[in-house]
Amino acid sequence: MLDDLDRQIISFLQYDGRMPFTTIAAELGTTEGTVRRRVKQLSENGTMQVVAIVEPHHMGWEESAMIGISVKTNLISTIADEIAKLPEVAYLFQAAGDYDLIAEVFCRDRDHFVSFLNDELQQIEGIERTQSFMMLKMHKLSYRWGEVQPPEFVQQSANSGGRKKDHS
Repeated sequence: MLDDLDRQIISFLQYDGRMPFTTIAAELGTTEGTVRRRVKQLSENGTMQVVAIVEPHHMGWEESAMIGISVKTNLISTIADEIAKLPEVAYLFQAAGDYDLIAEVFCRDRDHFVSFLNDELQQIEGIERTQSFMMLKMHKLSYRWGEVQPPEFVQQSANSGGRKKDHS
């Protein structure tokens, strides 16, 4: 389980994944070595990843959709494993409700999406039906979990004309 220091470190890195450990340490009143060890531990145990996030359309992926997927009974895990292998699938989760699985997919264009849907996804044995929800406009894309507000010094820095790191 994460302690308060871990959560605070994560909060800083959610706003700037390249923030120097010395800056984080100074803001939290701890040492750079402590921050470095905590980040290493959080990364190695799979709790946290520090990655570059790119808006898909900048990479030439112009079509995106959420797809509800219904599968045959007792095959959810097997089918989820197959779907997760598809490079177009960015996010996949098991759901309660009308669909067993929901996938978020990104494709280069409409033809690529149609090919993905007909020639790849719907060819996986055990999928009974799919329903696609095309994303027409992205209003928010965020990878921050649990923290509603940026760390106080980030807010102060932004208000005073300093660097601002809000990539919501």
